[in-house]
Amino acid sequence: MEFFETMPSSKTILTAATSLTASVILFRSIASDLIPEQLQLFFSSRFQILSNRLSSQLIVVIEESEGLASNQMFDAVNVYLGTKVNAWTQRIKVNKPDEDEELAVTVDRYQEVTDYYENVKFTWIMKSRRIKQSEKNTNPKTELRYFELSFHKKQKEMALKSYLQYILKRAKEIKEEKRVVRLHTVDYNGADYWSSVVLNHPATFDTMAMEPEMKKELIEDLDMFVSRKDYYRRVGKAWKRGYLLYGPPGTGKSSLVATMANYLKFDVYDLDLREVQCNSDLRRLLIGSSNRSILVIEDIDCNVGLQNRENDNDTTEDDKITLSGLLNFIDGLWSSCGDERIIVFTTNHKDRLDPALLRPGRMDVHIQMSHCTFSGFRVLASNYLKTEEHRLFKKIEDLVQRVKVTPAEVAGELMKSNNSDVALENLVKFLQNKEHEGVTRS
Repeated sequence: MEFFETMPSSKTILTAATSLTASVILFRSIASDLIPEQLQLFFSSRFQILSNRLSSQLIVVIEESEGLASNQMFDAVNVYLGTKVNAWTQRIKVNKPDEDEELAVTVDRYQEVTDYYENVKFTWIMKSRRIKQSEKNTNPKTELRYFELSFHKKQKEMALKSYLQYILKRAKEIKEEKRVVRLHTVDYNGADYWSSVVLNHPATFDTMAMEPEMKKELIEDLDMFVSRKDYYRRVGKAWKRGYLLYGPPGTGKSSLVATMANYLKFDVYDLDLREVQCNSDLRRLLIGSSNRSILVIEDIDCNVGLQNRENDNDTTEDDKITLSGLLNFIDGLWSSCGDERIIVFTTNHKDRLDPALLRPGRMDVHIQMSHCTFSGFRVLASNYLKTEEHRLFKKIEDLVQRVKVTPAEVAGELMKSNNSDVALENLVKFLQNKEHEGVTRS
């Protein structure tokens, strides 16, 4: 009882606390004026180290990129946390990509997000810092975003070996659910030298005017490729595959690329070599492309200096991309910087290409896109006229066996009328005219 009688009053405690706070503020003010800045920084850093040692929290920093390479973990966290927005979230970012049905929601900077995994609390916050001058040689951006993940130190093993792995897996599932195929083009002002739009191309294997057996073989090859992650790792090869599409103009090479992209839901990176300044930029563009993507180099036979390695010595100052540089790009050490990548080359003249480009490991599968066959015509007639059978089909079958006509030419004739009788009669006349002009297969 006597103990409580000797306790100071609450008013006395409050007065003492106020006085102590004022003294601390005064001391810091005096110290700021009298103590050199370097000494202040020294004591500040020592205090921070001591504070960290006494804290029970561990902070993991996940930066947006490491040099030129983007950080897959950062991207996964950004996607994952977008699903954790709730009534207590105060700042979010909303984006509406073209052709997407849903809004893309992510957390904004300095918005704290709390997540629970196996009853353990994890706290996330995104921050940013300016890129130092010394870092600009390896990072062309002016700002670097990063996440800070904080949790109790005793949960370190769970966080690194289980929780973060769970986020990678869950983010991949979320992306697949919302995935929209995008077309990327070279843009030196864009992120990682690429800019993109939604690839709203309707081509599918059902609409492609190809031989059924060729379609079947290509689909099986694509399915086998995407299912062989462990196989490629076991045999010590980069998880990539090269396709060469060759044939005359109008045979559907570009449409087949769109078909493959839609089938696999892979983004397409259209690499126009005329837009690339030098071999080193080729490597940067490769690093900037994502996994699960198709890199397309169209009309490779038309690119100056790439038909034959002998031309490498003739490269001028304005033409700095060489065949050797391209070979290193698609099959050298840099080609292993990424997984599940497909490289597609197209050409109208396969015979003009250097044999080094054609070997397995660079162009694994060669697909000849030929003139229209009767089975290809039937696909086009079904697509454009919704016609499966017609009295003129036999005549058209005889003509396409003799006449060189591309699927694009056939499609152009079928589009001229919605009436199947009129359209097919016009096609017969078109084929007969080509035959009279000597445009035949013999």
